[in-house]
Order: sequence, then structure tokens, then C-alpha cells
Amino acid sequence: MYVIIVYDAAPKRGAKLLKFLRRHLIWIQNSVFEGEVTEAQFNVILKGIKDIINKQKDSVIYYTMDSQNYSERGVLGVERNETDTFI
Repeated sequence: MYVIIVYDAAPKRGAKLLKFLRRHLIWIQNSVFEGEVTEAQFNVILKGIKDIINKQKDSVIYYTMDSQNYSERGVLGVERNETDTFI
């Protein structure tokens, strides 16, 4: 599945989310991540997010799609981080 996650959290928790999500997804810009994951990986990501955030103060929004093939991504302005992971 293809996942997009965006978050708004207090600075300390935001830094923890950034570090955690960088281990699992591609950092796009500021508080935005995306990537292809399995169902099991997605469940690990959700559990990790739940362990970090304060549910009364922070907000995390995620979108799931069957495949990136059915989505179109556009950028206006500066591309903050290339999504190409080709080495």
C-alpha cells in the first residue's frame, strides 16, 4: 500500500515523530512523509505514532492507497526532498 502521513505536534514530540517516520518512510517536506509499505509495516508505523503523540494536543493525518500507480503527484515551487530512492 502507498501511504502519506502529515502531522502537527508540539516541538519535542514533533522531533520524535520526524526521527521515527524517517526510519519508515520518505521525508517529503516539514511534517510530510510518504512511501510504499506492507500492511504489517503500516501497523508498526501507526503503533509507533500512537506511542509518541499526545492525543489531546497533536494531530496526525494519514492517507492510504492501494498503489502509487493510481495517484498523481505535483509540486509547485521548490521540491524539498526528492522522492527517488534509486541508488
